[in-house]
Amino acid sequence: MIEKIFNWTYNLFKEWGYSDTVSSYANVFVNFILLGIAVFVIHYVFKKILIEVFSTIAQRTETQFDDLLVANKTTKYIAYLIPLLFVNITVPIILKDFAYWEGFFRKGLEIYIVFLVLWIIRSILNAIKDYLKRLPDFNDKPIDSYIQVFMIVLWIFGVTSIVLILFETSFTTLFATFGAISAIVILIFKDTILGFVASIQVSVNDLVRIGDWVTFEKYGADGDVVEINLATVKVRNFDNTTTTIPTYSLISDSFKNWRGMQNSGGRRIKRYVLIKANSVRFLHTDELEGLKKIQLVSSYIEHRQQDIDKYNTNNNIDKSLTINGRNMTNLGLFRKYINQYLANHPGINKDMTMMCRHLQPTEKGIPIEVYAFSNDKRWINYEYIMADIFDHIIAAVPYFDLEIYELPSEKGVHTE
Repeated sequence: MIEKIFNWTYNLFKEWGYSDTVSSYANVFVNFILLGIAVFVIHYVFKKILIEVFSTIAQRTETQFDDLLVANKTTKYIAYLIPLLFVNITVPIILKDFAYWEGFFRKGLEIYIVFLVLWIIRSILNAIKDYLKRLPDFNDKPIDSYIQVFMIVLWIFGVTSIVLILFETSFTTLFATFGAISAIVILIFKDTILGFVASIQVSVNDLVRIGDWVTFEKYGADGDVVEINLATVKVRNFDNTTTTIPTYSLISDSFKNWRGMQNSGGRRIKRYVLIKANSVRFLHTDELEGLKKIQLVSSYIEHRQQDIDKYNTNNNIDKSLTINGRNMTNLGLFRKYINQYLANHPGINKDMTMMCRHLQPTEKGIPIEVYAFSNDKRWINYEYIMADIFDHIIAAVPYFDLEIYELPSEKGVHTE
């Protein structure tokens, strides 16, 4: 049927008295004009049918996947494929008397078909990626990496098919050739291979998800992960800059992922104030009476002093010197006050570790550290809770006759 449509002009030119050569070339010329018209009509018809019908179906269905197929131009690429297959069938018939050109056109068409099939699969994969990113269970997964892995595999098959078409060789011969140059291939695609392996390990071990807050000091990254690709991980820092990190660095270097904190019941507060060592002393009985007015430690002072007096009496302690026996110190009472204050603070998670601890003294004083967890993990609220606690602690220091260490300023230094 196709041969009758395209090869009728040869006999017509022969009847008009032209030679075989002229008739053959004229026949090919007319046939290519007819083929161009046929391809235009087929493409126009199928483009209209596929795009308009599929768009109508996409609008009427509840799922968004078909809308994404339209948005990624899947139907448009398929509309190109159908006339191309028609051309691939027709060209050998048109050029049956021109073996060289028939082989040349056939290879070109087959290579173009390979590329077009890859583009169709790529558009479908992009539609799947966009659809999965809209689902709550997948919006934090590195979908881009999976799609890129699929595309790398497809491109390997595509390039292999193109080489087989160009050189008309067998797959066994091609595979043996690739085996001989595998070392060069590995060297050229080293970063891609590292990224591929790292992407799989990141996904399998769930090291990083989209939306995670990560801190990567080596690359100056401190912010949220917005994209995970085969080769790179993109981090949007809190100053609205963007840092790109090689994917394989996530398994070769150390970084901090704050997801555990975000999924826990609180965000850690770990900060200290420096108390001057020479301001620490024992408390006298009359001073304790005055400190009982501080409600958070009033009951503690009462019971603690009873235990101390009982111990000193039972052991005949000479209290003419304060250092003898057991005594309360202003720093110890201050630490107890901080513990009680934390226990009563509404911004602290009482179910997690909560304490005020005494760190190793330094040349700048004695660090008294607050170690607790805020029940609000949002950054602004967390900073507010922490500042509120330390505002109070700093203001409370003088009530216990303690001093906070700070370097003297120029105004504080008097020279003669």
